[in-house]
Amino acid sequence: MELRHCGPDAALVELSSLDEVAAVRAGLAEAAEHGELPGLLELVPAARTVLVTVRPGSNGLHALREVLSRLDPTRAPERTPREVVLPVSYDGPDLDLVAETAGLARDEVVALHTAASYSVAFCGFAPGFAYLVGLPEPLRQPRLANPRTTVPAGSVGVAGEFTAAYPRSSPGGWRLIGRTDATLFDPRRDPPALLSPGDRVRFEVA
Repeated sequence: MELRHCGPDAALVELSSLDEVAAVRAGLAEAAEHGELPGLLELVPAARTVLVTVRPGSNGLHALREVLSRLDPTRAPERTPREVVLPVSYDGPDLDLVAETAGLARDEVVALHTAASYSVAFCGFAPGFAYLVGLPEPLRQPRLANPRTTVPAGSVGVAGEFTAAYPRSSPGGWRLIGRTDATLFDPRRDPPALLSPGDRVRFEVA
């Protein structure tokens, strides 16, 4: 675990794995709830880092060092995560490709994808886009060789070790296996994003 300053009021915690990111993010969130991170403004997890921003003049970065010295990055605090269920119509344009690559039938791909329990590792790429871990091994497949210029909002796809749903229409190279009508991002909602780091997610056939 390495700590790098990002200006006077932010620091980047560098870690070795998604599991360590999840443990450190959860540990810092718990410390903030107990008043041990004064002035904390935001925790932003990514694939191998957690960005911590604090209020100017709060002395939060000094407290961050003390909290990190006590954290075990291999063990997350005991917390009850929020669970979100996303209904999916499994009719994506790459469903046959995913099935062929995995050596499975279409309905077996659907059964695998819906049977797994996922967690939000981090958010990025677009507002409300959550990278979910927990994808069964046969469905862990590379991105498309030629990304699409437009992926419809609500598209559910797989890429590498992740699965995700596109909150808005955008370019993308994930293999699309279905679509959801869930509103993944709404700036008028509080919070705007439906999914947050640490949430548990399940997919079910719509």
